[in-house]
Amino acid sequence: MTAMINYTPRPNWLRASVLEACAKHTDVLKNSAEAEQDQEGFFLYDLDYLEQHLAMLMKQDVIKLWFAVKANPLSRVIQTLAQQGFNFDVASQGELTQVLAQNVKADRILNTGPAKSKRQIKAFLAQGVRTFVVESLNQLQWLNQAASELSCQPQVLLRVQLQWQEGEKNPLGGNEVTPFGLSCQAWQTIKVSDFPALNINGLHIFQWGNMLSNERMFELWSQMVTPLLSLAEQLEMTLEVLDLGGGLGVDYLQTGQGLSWQQIVASLAKIKARAGVSELWLELGRFAVAEMGYYVTSVVDRKENFQHQQLVLAGGINHLIRPAITEQPFPVAMIRESSASPVYFDLHGPLCTSLDKLGTLAIASDVAVDDPLIFGLAGAYGFTESMPFFLCHQIAAEYVLQQGKIEQIRAAQPAAWYLR
Repeated sequence: MTAMINYTPRPNWLRASVLEACAKHTDVLKNSAEAEQDQEGFFLYDLDYLEQHLAMLMKQDVIKLWFAVKANPLSRVIQTLAQQGFNFDVASQGELTQVLAQNVKADRILNTGPAKSKRQIKAFLAQGVRTFVVESLNQLQWLNQAASELSCQPQVLLRVQLQWQEGEKNPLGGNEVTPFGLSCQAWQTIKVSDFPALNINGLHIFQWGNMLSNERMFELWSQMVTPLLSLAEQLEMTLEVLDLGGGLGVDYLQTGQGLSWQQIVASLAKIKARAGVSELWLELGRFAVAEMGYYVTSVVDRKENFQHQQLVLAGGINHLIRPAITEQPFPVAMIRESSASPVYFDLHGPLCTSLDKLGTLAIASDVAVDDPLIFGLAGAYGFTESMPFFLCHQIAAEYVLQQGKIEQIRAAQPAAWYLR
């Protein structure tokens, strides 16, 4: 798939403050002993922009917002989200440990994920977590038993998996059968009264990803209300909370499409009223943090092959695997200014696999070896979604930009950092 973007010398996603910081950083690296490590690839997160963006998301009283930590678990990112009033959706012990380490209280944490073992459930309860999305009958029984043993009553949302004839396949399953939750028919086999240690007062559903149409989102949300209300009635549960997950998209292909947050809030106010719930939850990942992030790497080689212009980069899917999974590349530009006409290049990383391709994108035709390139919208599903160990390349560094200053949070690391 060839991804097309509208090339401009300074794309609208590339803020001047970030460009200046990256240019300064790469200039410093040219005279630094760490240059060889860091120029293989590093991430930069604009926390000033993130703070402004989060403040805008929080200016409403319709939705309770959670951050899906899997999108970006960097300490300073979590701290910024916490300061703006976000709660946190964690899906592993590692994510829980990281969030708690940022002085976030356990009562602001929601445990999701299909692979909750009996041991993990008890450990989460012991660490103070009191809100769970349950995805199986086993999890429900284990949580009830652990809560009884620890003399607490956690809040529970049952995760539901629905099917639509017009459904589509995506990384979260869409209309495909997945391990995320159970069907209404499967949940109908339980009795809420059989789990006295639990406060089962909510339903959770999340089956789509990176949606870019307000109308389509509202259509999907609307279709869910009737079967979910019916399930709650059959279970004789008081439905107080409806969690719609996330799925709000980011326009990686720079097509001009994008969601209106104001329209999302208005749509969800209608859904909330229709469902008659006191709380409506969203778990935001990319929509919260994608735009604050950038990835920088450099050109190692340039060549023409079967009439294809190719650039081989120092970093590829070892740092940014999302393009290989979704065929949606991150937008790119050169850091240095150029008046040369744009040309489409196939961008390949350093790994010995044809999967290591970051897209076919327009870059100024005078791009040369050693030119640093900057990829935008890389604040979500970047560093921790990558495959950094294959071929033993450097682990990417991570930096933050705050109040005009750039700060290294983690230095680039050689393969010896993890090889034994």
